Amino acid sequence: MFSKEEAQQIKKEFWTAFAEAYPRKWLLYDTKIKDFTFKFHIDNKKAQVLIDIEPKDEEKRKIYYEKIESLKTILLEEYLEDAIFERNFYLENGKCISKIWVEKTGISLYNKATWDEIFDFFYEKMDSFERFFYEYEDYIRDLEINT
Repeated sequence: MFSKEEAQQIKKEFWTAFAEAYPRKWLLYDTKIKDFTFKFHIDNKKAQVLIDIEPKDEEKRKIYYEKIESLKTILLEEYLEDAIFERNFYLENGKCISKIWVEKTGISLYNKATWDEIFDFFYEKMDSFERFFYEYEDYIRDLEINT
């Protein structure tokens, strides 16, 4: 097991190596939709690329999720066939958010031999999420257009 400092150093090395392997600006928090974000996640068991929908206004969260859900067939058939949808996902702090994600298991942040595989997964899946978002962002962003 690693000390807290060692774990932080490995995380820093991981993200630096990823940025060097795939030097591009990702959409992430710059969706122009408050509390609608794209994220990378890695731990000692899995890697995930995800959309977190977490407005404080429950109605907005519901609408944004339902908009993505209404595009589910397109997302699955044309962009990410393995996407997982969860309307009510509870964070460790008890907060309820909506989440759409893809996941790769059997890899670890702490196993450098899997880093290239993780980098490829992150790149491929986030690129697909972003292409999907850019194609449908006007519809997703406009709260006046209901599903």
